[in-house]
Amino acid sequence: MARAASASVTADADRRDTSVIAGLSGRKRALWGSAERLAPQIDRLHARNRYFHEEDARYLIYLVRPGLRVLELGCGTGNLLAALRPKEGVGVDFSPAMISIAKARHPDLEFVVGDSEDPTVIDELAKRRFDAIVLADTIGSLDDVQRSLTLLHRLCQPETRVVVAYHSWMWEPILRAAEAFGLKAPTPLQNWLSTEDISTFLALCDFQEIKREWRILLPKRLGGIGMLVNRFFATLPLLRQLCVRQYLVFRSVRAVQSAAPSASIVIPCRNERGNIECAVKRLPVFAHRQEIIFVEGHSSDGTLDEIRRVRAAYSHLDIKVAVQDGKGKADAVRKGFDMASGDILIILDADLSVPPEDVPKFYMALASGKGEFINGSRLVYPLESQAMRFLNLIANRFFALLFSFMLNERLTDTLCGTKALWRSKYLELAEVRRWLGDFDPFGDFDLIFGASILNLKIVEVPVRYFPRAYGTTQISRFRHGWQLLRMVSFAWWKLKAM
Repeated sequence: MARAASASVTADADRRDTSVIAGLSGRKRALWGSAERLAPQIDRLHARNRYFHEEDARYLIYLVRPGLRVLELGCGTGNLLAALRPKEGVGVDFSPAMISIAKARHPDLEFVVGDSEDPTVIDELAKRRFDAIVLADTIGSLDDVQRSLTLLHRLCQPETRVVVAYHSWMWEPILRAAEAFGLKAPTPLQNWLSTEDISTFLALCDFQEIKREWRILLPKRLGGIGMLVNRFFATLPLLRQLCVRQYLVFRSVRAVQSAAPSASIVIPCRNERGNIECAVKRLPVFAHRQEIIFVEGHSSDGTLDEIRRVRAAYSHLDIKVAVQDGKGKADAVRKGFDMASGDILIILDADLSVPPEDVPKFYMALASGKGEFINGSRLVYPLESQAMRFLNLIANRFFALLFSFMLNERLTDTLCGTKALWRSKYLELAEVRRWLGDFDPFGDFDLIFGASILNLKIVEVPVRYFPRAYGTTQISRFRHGWQLLRMVSFAWWKLKAM
């Protein structure tokens, strides 16, 4: 009886193997055969490069936060999927031997035998919702990268992020030599693609790139030298192009849905009495439901009384008033955001140096799906006379360059006070702040860093910048500049030297 049962199990396995390889090309059959042979010894092979795999997993854990619904295509034995600590985790691999190990090792996760290039496999997975789809080394084994990426649209919701990790094409000779000497698991018949190759595929397939990064210049620990180089030098310009590991994060443009959301415009104000009524009169009506939230900062010029007068005079508008609990613009903005009921949150500085008439541009960029975090830029158009002091201009250019390096995202103005984001994302940003630290007196860096960590698509909206008509600036160039430098150095440690 036992022999008959064993024969039945073997027959089922054979049928499963046959069904998997039936539609594979000759190249994919070779890859499948290699995976089946390597499965029993894959842990021993990976142990020879333990430091590399640990560093790779550590950065992927940063890109794919714990607690998400994660799908990994080409999951192998499931170790990476388990390391990501998903709320729900599904792994797919065309090697039954790999999947057998994964199921035994990670019984709390779900594993499926299937080819990620098979539309029927993708359609079955499309019955589920995923926050992140991970392809770690999978893109190298695909027969048709464009067709395979296009299939992923069926799995994508507007919030879904696709994360690709792969080896740099420049390392092919070195990695092939390592394989020849048995120092690395063999990966036959790979696609060796550059970052620009992947970006081209993304554009062809209606995906929008959100983030790209290069990591691990030295894939060996070397008594701590590898860790030192990878933390402090590997992410520097030029050197990072030589890294062995490259990462891309992108989202489906097809999944993005235009909407008609409500809006909350938060106006932090301290000693801005002469600008309050102008802000209300000049702010267009652009959403089906919008509210204005003034957060007053313990003014000495009667600003609070003026806000109350204006609210009574414009009773047909939805105007809310609050007095902030602490000090500084960041505290006021958070107070306003916590009060807000709109789907979209927009910050407008009370000095009106960014015209209220431009606020609809920020709303439309979000509502149309062009971006998920909208940052104003005052440094695209020529500056109006006296709009920005020379030292402030230099500081803005300097911080823009720093941010562009740290986030691998072109930013031209990080300190523009006018910004917009979805309220649902702000609630997630509040969690990120606890990890990143609370150093920012204005809240601009805090929001931009958080948006990058959450893999939100950041889009800049150029605006005209005018000198204020009433009051004086609240910014201390040297004191606040020093605070911002401290935050940048701390963020560099968190984001680059991680």
